[in-house]
This record gives sequence, C-alpha cells and structure tokens, in this order.
Amino acid sequence: MAGRRSLGRRFGWLWGAYAVSTAGTWLAFEAFALIAVLALDAGPTQVSLLAAVGPAVGAAVSVPLGPWVEIRRKRPVMMTADLVRCVVLLSVPVAFALGCLGFGQLLLVSVAVAAADITFNAAAGAFLKDLLPRQDLLVANGRFEATTWTASMVGPPLGGAAIGLFGPVTTVVADAVSYLVSAFGIRAIGDAEKHAPRPGPAVTRAGDLLEGWRHILADPVLRPLFFNSLLVNSLIMAASPPLLILMVDDLHFAPWQYALAFAVPCTGGLLGSRLAPRLVARHGRNRVLLATGMLRACWPVGLAFTGPGAPGLAWVMVVEFGLITCCGVFNPVLATHRLDRTPTGRVTRTLSAWSASGKATTAAVTALWGVLAAWTTPRTAIAVAGVLLLVTPLLLPRRDHAAGAGHEPAPAAVESDGG
Repeated sequence: MAGRRSLGRRFGWLWGAYAVSTAGTWLAFEAFALIAVLALDAGPTQVSLLAAVGPAVGAAVSVPLGPWVEIRRKRPVMMTADLVRCVVLLSVPVAFALGCLGFGQLLLVSVAVAAADITFNAAAGAFLKDLLPRQDLLVANGRFEATTWTASMVGPPLGGAAIGLFGPVTTVVADAVSYLVSAFGIRAIGDAEKHAPRPGPAVTRAGDLLEGWRHILADPVLRPLFFNSLLVNSLIMAASPPLLILMVDDLHFAPWQYALAFAVPCTGGLLGSRLAPRLVARHGRNRVLLATGMLRACWPVGLAFTGPGAPGLAWVMVVEFGLITCCGVFNPVLATHRLDRTPTGRVTRTLSAWSASGKATTAAVTALWGVLAAWTTPRTAIAVAGVLLLVTPLLLPRRDHAAGAGHEPAPAAVESDGG
C-alpha cells in the first residue's frame, strides 16, 4: 500500500484554505446563540429564530447567485465570499465594543454568512472538478471530510474555553480572521481553471434559477440521493435541540459531558473518511452509498433510549460514533458522485440548489421539531425523528445508472490513499 499521494501544490493551497476556514467555523460553533443569550438576554424563541431564519433566508438569497457564479471564474468568487464573511462577522465585535449590538444585526449577519457559505461551496465544487482529474476527486473529498470531522471534534471545546476566558465575541473574531486567511490561501493557488466559463446573458433569466433543480430531478441517481439527503440531514439536525434538553435539563448531564458526548465520536468521521476510497475501490460507489446510507439511518433512534449517568453518556457516544462513521464514508462518496454526474457548465447551479434546499429544509424541520418537543417531550421528539429516519433508505438508488455519468474511478487511483 502506497503512502499518502500528493494531489499537487494547488490542491494543497485549496485544502489549507479549507482547513483554516473550517477550523474557524467550528471554533465559533453556536457563537451567535451564545452571544444572544449572554450579551443580549435573548429567550428561547429568539434563539430558535436565529437558528432557523438566518440559514433559511440566506439559502433564498443565494439562489439567484448560482447562475451568476456559473458564468464566472470560480477563484475570484471564492475569495469574494471569504472576504464578505470576514467583514460581516467583524461587524459583530465592533458593534459589541461600541455597545450597539442588537438581535437584528445578528440575524442579518447570519443571513449574509449563510448566503456566502452556499455561494462559496458551489463555486468550490466547480473549481475542484476543474482542478483535479476525475480519479482524484474521491481522495480530495475524503481529505475535506476528514478535515471537517477533526475541526468538529476540537473546535467547539476550544471555542467554549475561549468564550469563558475572553468573552462572547472572541470566537467570532477568530472565525472572521480564518476567512481572511482562507482568501489569501485561495489567491496563492493562482489561475488554475482549465476551462473558462462560457459567456452568459447579462440578465439572469427566471429559468436559469431552476436549472440546478432541473438537473437534479432529471437524473435517476441524483434525484433519490437528493431527497434522501434532505430528509436524513434535516431529521438528524432537528433531533439535536431536543437531545440537548434531554441530556442537560432532564438527565442533568454537565455541559462539558454533553460536549464530550459529541466530540469523542467525531473520531468516527476520521475513520470513515479514510475507509471511503478503499471501500469504493473494492465494492463500487453505488454499493457503498446504498450500504452506508442504510446504516446511517439505523443509529439515531437509539438516542431516544439515553439514560442517566455514565452508562447513558457511553450510550450516546456509541450511537453517535456509529452514525458519524457511516456519514464519514457516505458524504465524500456522495460529493464525488454528484460532481461526476454533473456537467461542468451546471456544477455551480446544481450545488447551489442542493445546498439551499438543504439549509431551508433543515431550518423548517428543526423549527417543527421544537414545537413537537414542546407539545410532547424531548425524548418523544427524538424517537419520532429516529423512526422516520428508518424509512429514508427507501429513497436510495438501488441500481448504478452509469450511462448518464462518468465511470467508476480506477481502483488503483483510490486504494493508495486513505483520504
């Protein structure tokens, strides 16, 4: 087995930029909610509004940007999105220092960041497809996945400690600086785009806004994967607030125990991202997507049986480890399959449509599950989400429609790297 294969200097800069900005994002995990509670005395309704409305409106704002980005070079768009996120985030500590920070500003900043997130990720997907040969995409996506889980494991505990030591806006400053560093990293890549975007109309037509969804819904593989991803991701995220209430309020776990219950299982994401290329090399993408898509739906219902004390904490860790390991395999394979089945001229619009739909659906389902938990109990809300997740594998594609896409990557191209 060969060692870690280099994907080139330019990919190294892209990966480094992604690592820095992802670290900043997870360091500032739940920062706006904490600022709203600690600095603005916001109540549960305002915190829920901040969590749901910002991403949902940001997703809507990002939709018309998809066709606009499609006909432009992606590296300048990515740099601009980074700089926009840096500037709007820095407005929060500035307003806090001046004593004029309000809830409305937090809401507007969350909208701007969400829209810039979607725009950046859509442009980055198209840029990656142009930067690397197809046989290297799974390895690259595996490395991004491993980076995400590493940051999610380390970032929140460090961010919580930083807020405790230096105040509620500390991690927002760090997140803003991370985007500035990311912009410099992307600039260092140089002009790596092989295919110049084709000129498009000066005015975006209404039909262009729907092109991403048209492509997804017309593809026999992407269509079921799209609906499966929407349901799975939204139901997993919707169960998170009830689980927090169950563990901290009802079962009296300390906040550090709650954080530990989700930090430790993130090692499963690292494991899964390293296994993904080897599993695809041996079994093929479609089988891996089907198997891990089914397995990841089986774990969350176990959270409804969380009990008190050390056994309950260990149970949450085991369930989350299983779920995250399956996601660590599924996510980079899905990202690669999606790029492979999407023509170069539609990548940005397709990824924008996918991401915007995901954020909007998650926001709506999370709000709905908050109402369900209030009407019943947090444990009931978790159980309902878990049971519904058991049905989601029915949406996974059962056959590999290779004719409409690229071919499977050659085994030799992926089995030499663990992600």
